[in-house]
Amino acid sequence: MPDSLVERRSIDVVPDAERHGTAFSQFTLWVGANLQITAVVTGALAVVFGSNAFWALVALLLGNVLGGAVMALHSAQGPRLGLPQMISSRAQFGVRGAIVPLLLVIVMYVGFFASGSVLAGQAVGELTHLGDTTGIVLFALVTAVTATVGYRLIHALGRIAGVVCALAFVYLGIRLLDRADLATLLHDRTFDIPLFLLAMSLSASWQLAFGPYVADYSRYLPRSTSARATFSWTLAGTVLGSQWSMAFGALAAAAAGDAFIGHEVSYVVGLGGGAAVVTSLLYFVIALGKLTVNVLNTYGGFMSMVTSVSGFRGRTTLSPRGRAAYIAVIMVAGTAVALLGKDSFLSSFKDFLLFLLTFFTPWSAINLVDYYAIAKERYDIPALSDPGGRYGAWRWKALLTYAVGVLAQLPFLATHFYTGPLVEPLGGADISWIVGLVVPAALYWLLARNDTDRIPDRMILAPERAGSCPSPVG
Repeated sequence: MPDSLVERRSIDVVPDAERHGTAFSQFTLWVGANLQITAVVTGALAVVFGSNAFWALVALLLGNVLGGAVMALHSAQGPRLGLPQMISSRAQFGVRGAIVPLLLVIVMYVGFFASGSVLAGQAVGELTHLGDTTGIVLFALVTAVTATVGYRLIHALGRIAGVVCALAFVYLGIRLLDRADLATLLHDRTFDIPLFLLAMSLSASWQLAFGPYVADYSRYLPRSTSARATFSWTLAGTVLGSQWSMAFGALAAAAAGDAFIGHEVSYVVGLGGGAAVVTSLLYFVIALGKLTVNVLNTYGGFMSMVTSVSGFRGRTTLSPRGRAAYIAVIMVAGTAVALLGKDSFLSSFKDFLLFLLTFFTPWSAINLVDYYAIAKERYDIPALSDPGGRYGAWRWKALLTYAVGVLAQLPFLATHFYTGPLVEPLGGADISWIVGLVVPAALYWLLARNDTDRIPDRMILAPERAGSCPSPVG
């Protein structure tokens, strides 16, 4: 492969000379990443668990916008810092303390890799006539190879998937509405607050789960790229792609009922009309859509593992062999989970999404409050790799806030394996993600707002020596 295609950077700063692209690249990537079958299933869950289609669509849109705004604020950090997302957590949690949210992020990547592989594996298995298990393994191998090549190929894949999947979803939408009357599907407008909040939580959790890696895909943009442009194009792409997929899923579930549950891939492909060529193309589209987002999960997992290890070993560069080894670990773990859990996917995935949200909303709140409100976008980037530097090894204010943020959500959390005591008085509504954003944001602001010793007077890009010119960013 050409040197220009294979990525050399891992968690080290991207030099200005290697920056390229425009903020619009975030739109094409996130549209492509969200026009896919798992987002369809997420939207369907709102109806499967009791909501009518009309209020499900409204709630899903609200959750996508609110969660997407948080996610896009993380994306805007990429051009400014030139670093993967989770490295910036060291400014809040400490160089080694950042491993606490990082370990949970790695679990998330493995879980999303597994859930994506289940659905894509069904498509690949049907396309190749080799069965689900072989389909899952083949899909995992292609994902790992693509993630190893890295950033440029990931963005190219997003552009291709965005166009191909958009055309397919237009076709599938037309076919769905040929089978079901839209007015009939939206006729029931009975409003139920708990079900509305559940649907909103599903889409918000979908968006918030991108937060720990979204800046990984904006960090190569030129430093002069407007933060507003990066935010806007990321938000537009992720909301458009996810709402389109989720709306299709909600309407499909409302129209098909039990025919959709447990047969998501076959139902979607069945909308194509049964012609062999169309069926094969739709299986390919499902696999392509899942490949795009599973590559993001694999690449993000690789970045998070390297970040965790480097906090203790101090290295920020990685050999091609080391890169491949980290990605192989993510692939093997995710594939194992996929093969073990493929027969109970739908109910497990809903609980997985909501449970993940418990751990990621406090991290997002702390990271964003620190970056935008306290440090005001001024970080000492070399110190992010130095446990003896201004950020230290462990920052207990952030770790304490994180723990409080997680615990504060438990009374409001509703899953099959755990339901908090305040869920029933709220009519069964799950508002844990709202608590998980508000409580840690307020607490961290109170604890850390006067922590000025760790905040430089400007962004520091390179180590400063006595008598040398600093490297500020205004």
